[in-house]
Amino acid sequence: MEENVRAVLENMCRQLQEAVSPEVLFDAKMIAHELLVNALAYGGGVEAFSFALEGEEVRITVRGKRAFCPPEHIPRADVMAEHGRGLYLVEALSCRRAYSDREGLSVFIKI
Repeated sequence: MEENVRAVLENMCRQLQEAVSPEVLFDAKMIAHELLVNALAYGGGVEAFSFALEGEEVRITVRGKRAFCPPEHIPRADVMAEHGRGLYLVEALSCRRAYSDREGLSVFIKI
């Protein structure tokens, strides 16, 4: 599984690298990694993954096999906790997010 996630992330980075700054590329990679790992761990697997440049934003969308809509406000996890910071980091690095049953969770990063 980890190899598949790595391949997906490398492909996304290759396609975005000419269009966005290294900082935005890093944020996109971190967000995509967190969403993919969460879908694998808690969503029954990844059913769909996509990314696109949309105007002044990068949109990353992940849909797990089981629907998951995170709460509107993500609570902070204890910094010493082994888990629980992923969605908080996604929230901190993105400018907005959206959810639909059909598409899954979409996260937007300002370019």
